[in-house]
Amino acid sequence: MSRKTFFITGANSGFGLAIATAASNLGHTVVGTVRSETSRASLAESLPAVRTVLCDVTEFDRIAEIVEQVETDHGAVDVLINNAGYGHEGILEESPLEEMQRQFDVNVFGAVAVAKAFLPRFRQRRRGFIVNVTSMGGMITMPGIAYYCGSKFALQGISEVMRAEMAPFGVHVTALCPGSFRTDWAGRSMTRTERSVADYDALFDPIRQARQEKSGRQLGDPAKLAMAVLRLIASDAPPPQLLLGSDALELVSDRIARLQQEIESWKSVTVSTDG
Repeated sequence: MSRKTFFITGANSGFGLAIATAASNLGHTVVGTVRSETSRASLAESLPAVRTVLCDVTEFDRIAEIVEQVETDHGAVDVLINNAGYGHEGILEESPLEEMQRQFDVNVFGAVAVAKAFLPRFRQRRRGFIVNVTSMGGMITMPGIAYYCGSKFALQGISEVMRAEMAPFGVHVTALCPGSFRTDWAGRSMTRTERSVADYDALFDPIRQARQEKSGRQLGDPAKLAMAVLRLIASDAPPPQLLLGSDALELVSDRIARLQQEIESWKSVTVSTDG
């Protein structure tokens, strides 16, 4: 793959840091966004070759200006890695709507705002690659992460439309759908709603406990994910979505099989509404 310029949101931790590290080590130019001066200093110390930019993706009105300045300072961006995001865990009945608003502001509106700042640039240059980091939680669900799955389902759908709209201009769009990886997603990066309704204890308490116990010991290796992303970007025919991790493969495949069974079981009712 020829040398490229990457713009990576949330580059100071998790997948963002892993991709920034891999791309930088291979000689690509990397511009990484962080939300604080502390994170900026930490990233500069660990990856001095990476250019750092202060950017909170929920400050929607500032993003276009930031992107313009980045391209002025570092040249045209070739690859956008829309990685910034976090997890929310909580039973739906117990979780305030304000927590859903925040989840969607970061995971959906923030990602779309950053993408929209690059779309006209990529379209006019007739090239570019957008990787929107969703999750296997954008294709399957489980109790206790309704707001998170909702945000990732939304970004998954938006990514597919974005891909169709940008394809005539030579711009690739792929939704990256990781399973469980050794990141801070289930640790310090996750917001957890306090429990308040005892009726859900039997369903949810074991799920929360298992997730916390597994945090840091997941099967997925972020460094290997980063190398898979670089392979994806080098492809001339990238997929609409790319599952990463054997757990994502198993769980999404099971969901597709169940969905097909549901469709077949209710086919007569489905077609009964025609005419």
